[in-house]
Amino acid sequence: MTAPLSAPVRWGVLGAGFVASRAVAPAVHASGHATLQAVAARDIARAGALEPTGRSVDDYQALLNDDAVEAVYISLTNDVHLHWIIAALAAGKHVLCEKPITLTADECRVAFAAARSAGLLLVEAAWTQCHPRTRHVDAVVAAGDLGKIETITSAFTFDGVPVGNFRLEPARGGGSLLDVGPYLLRPAACWVNEDWTVAVATVQANAEGADLRTTATLTTTGGTKADISSSFVDPEHQELVISGTTASVTYGAPAFTSWREASTVTITDRSGSYTESFPPCDAYELMVSAVSQRIRNHTEGHVIEESQSVRCMELIDLVYRTARTP
Repeated sequence: MTAPLSAPVRWGVLGAGFVASRAVAPAVHASGHATLQAVAARDIARAGALEPTGRSVDDYQALLNDDAVEAVYISLTNDVHLHWIIAALAAGKHVLCEKPITLTADECRVAFAAARSAGLLLVEAAWTQCHPRTRHVDAVVAAGDLGKIETITSAFTFDGVPVGNFRLEPARGGGSLLDVGPYLLRPAACWVNEDWTVAVATVQANAEGADLRTTATLTTTGGTKADISSSFVDPEHQELVISGTTASVTYGAPAFTSWREASTVTITDRSGSYTESFPPCDAYELMVSAVSQRIRNHTEGHVIEESQSVRCMELIDLVYRTARTP
């Protein structure tokens, strides 16, 4: 039976790790458009700790087989995203998947093709794109207030990924670029409608082959340049500056992980600089609410589109390919 348009979407969550427990489950509980129906985790006690109204199970497929679940949030290691996206779609569930949505652009295209074939919604959980600060900059760029974008400088570095964490294992989709690269490259993917090439890229890898540090310079035929830096071995630093022919935008710290805290963005043009301030918000809740409304065929709220996810993965592929080509 089809749920009424006003009914909250009944969500299931695959995984009960840090992101699921600290961000996803609280967001679903807080949303007026969603309810947490079920959670699946290898440890059933951890699943229950997220307080679903329905089942806690230790089998991911069992959750997908639950007819009470309408949509699933995939909060698992990167290497299994595609598998569980396809499995969830096959079970008739809409999907919101943790970034990076897949390991490669080819996998990304496969996932979205499956969603279209099933007539279901698939969205990458790029939560920062739902943040009012990012939405404001989206509008500034779309209005042409920056003029032609000339440079993008983005960095996301931190030190101290613990031993044994999947981020240090390439076979499980580890590496700094897959981990924070979606933050760094989405501005180039979303705000510059030109083809990118990688002028130079360097990777420092661990013994297993996971990149601990990646830096790259990308350029377009139109002369736009993007410098990116991702790292698991450098001091904590987040930076995002977009400069155009008529104005520039500088994100206040933290540039990417402003969650439940006030944030700012400074715009500088020929008349001077002014700073826009944004009150604390839960962008995860905004994302869950927007996707839930889209599932109910409403259009309120921002949902990252397929083309943006594919384009971002194409740029990640391009950086990796350039860095690893002799």
